[in-house]
Amino acid sequence: MKVLLAVTGGIAAYKAVELISMMRKRKDEVKVLMTESAMKFVSPLTFSAVGNAEVYTDEFEYRGLISHTGLSSWAEIMVIAPATANTMAKIANGMADNVVVASALAFEGPKMLVPSMNVRMYENQVTQDNLRKLSNYGWTIVEPESGHLADGEVGKGRYPDNAKIIFEMENLITKKDMDGLNVLVTAGPTREAIDPVRYISNRSSGKMGYEIAEMAALRGAKVDLISGPVNMPTPFKVKKHDVESVREMAEKALDLLENADVIVMTAAVSDYKPEKPSDQKIKKIGDELNLKLIKTTDILLEISKRKRPDQFVVGFAAETQNLVENAKHKFESKSLDMIVANDVSRKDIGFESDYDEVFIISKASEPVHIERMTKREIANALLDMIVTQRSRKF
Repeated sequence: MKVLLAVTGGIAAYKAVELISMMRKRKDEVKVLMTESAMKFVSPLTFSAVGNAEVYTDEFEYRGLISHTGLSSWAEIMVIAPATANTMAKIANGMADNVVVASALAFEGPKMLVPSMNVRMYENQVTQDNLRKLSNYGWTIVEPESGHLADGEVGKGRYPDNAKIIFEMENLITKKDMDGLNVLVTAGPTREAIDPVRYISNRSSGKMGYEIAEMAALRGAKVDLISGPVNMPTPFKVKKHDVESVREMAEKALDLLENADVIVMTAAVSDYKPEKPSDQKIKKIGDELNLKLIKTTDILLEISKRKRPDQFVVGFAAETQNLVENAKHKFESKSLDMIVANDVSRKDIGFESDYDEVFIISKASEPVHIERMTKREIANALLDMIVTQRSRKF
């Protein structure tokens, strides 16, 4: 997206350097505005180098366009981070005496403020009145966090995590075509104990399920994410339920099934478990260890048996051969609405990778091949198909 990032003169200005770095990695196109006070904390060169971005510091600067009017027409979204009390007061009262506030007054698209300041300044009635005015004028406010502040005081006023700011940016411009839907997602692996220190598991980073959960939340859905053990932060605006074993995942999934409109089962569920796990660590005695394995609960099959006609169920098939053929068999045997098949034998996609390549099989059409792209992009494409096919079904 085209982002107009405005930086004002608070101590948190240095944190906006990480923000523009994250935007660059996302391949956002960014132009930066800085107030004179902001330049006392971080130089324009820093933002230019880290973000590969043009930096504007003067409302009278001319680079083929008048800075504040031209840039405000160019951008899709405007973000002021950090936003000082002074800058917010100026915008709230229609002042336009620097490049940031002049551009803010000229900008007509989605716009966001990230207030950051001393707790007493933030809680001052004037600042709160200005925030209410700005909210009424169409500004989205990302509230500061509470904690230790740069001046040694404790209270509300801390600059929030940049990942949250990125999420709120996306939330501001993402279509809300899943508003009102309850979405249930399973993700990650399960673990079945052999003894207190060993277990049987399947390979899974959980990345695809987490991307689907976050994208569904961005599109307006209320999302429950049932997650096996993974090393990933909980997506914003998603309710996560941590589980470990197949039994725990099955119980939680079936408990939440009643209220779900869409169920997306990405978890790599263990098919077998030790019949009699040991209460104590098994010692290394002899050259062999024989384990008797028994089947675990087939969670997807149980859901397909219990689903109502108004529920839309999506499965995943991780295969190493006969990809589409095996996925079709799973799709039909479990009476699914859709299944996503991926080839986990490839080294450039799948396990632990940020990329994947899939076939999506449904009753509505021939298998749809989505060529190699990020899991986030695949998650979005999958949700597009779910929304479309669900509307046709009901």
